Amino acid sequence: MKDFSRRKFVSMAAVAAAAAPVAALLPDAARGDTGTSAPQTTTELARQRLQRLHLPNVPLITHEGKHVRFYDDLVKNKIVTLNFFFAKCDELCPLVMANLAKVQKMFGSDLGRKIFMYSFTLKPEEDTVDMIKDYRKMYGAMPGWTFLTGKLDDIEKLRKGIGFSYPDPAIDKDKTQHIGNIRYGNEPLMLWAACPGMAHTQWVAESISWMMHPEVNRIQAP
Repeated sequence: MKDFSRRKFVSMAAVAAAAAPVAALLPDAARGDTGTSAPQTTTELARQRLQRLHLPNVPLITHEGKHVRFYDDLVKNKIVTLNFFFAKCDELCPLVMANLAKVQKMFGSDLGRKIFMYSFTLKPEEDTVDMIKDYRKMYGAMPGWTFLTGKLDDIEKLRKGIGFSYPDPAIDKDKTQHIGNIRYGNEPLMLWAACPGMAHTQWVAESISWMMHPEVNRIQAP
């Protein structure tokens, strides 16, 4: 399976840095310098730009039937993992999801408290709430690992926003190309990265855990 778009990954990682010089060129009103409220900082502007370009606030439905917004309810102010699947996949999906099932156990009590895992179907036209609820049970997902569906256009906007896309339309149309990687990040700190979904469980968990305390934190193997 090909890696997800390098260009998308680089642009997402660099967007915060790019926002700094842009902010300096904005008029006072755009920076929040209205005279009646505190001006927005460069960090705040960068965070808003990252959200606008890569973290679309699309409506989704959880495996419990709850209606949520991607950015406002799932990602904002959180440390998260993001990946895609579809229930009738018999190739990479089972391998990646089984690996994530092991990863969640390594988070222990941090899951659902400090780290939130989200899995999104690529085939919402097939994967209803009942389907993803049953699929979730297959992998023993614990509280803090949420499965989601929604409208196809919204899922596609989300997929492309977080960087799981290809410039070649023929490859991009193949849904099996978008299920092998895990995006993870610390939204308030604007730290984002990705790793192969089938990498060694300890390495995946440790890489994600860096987002809690990027400078020092590590998850120890049980």
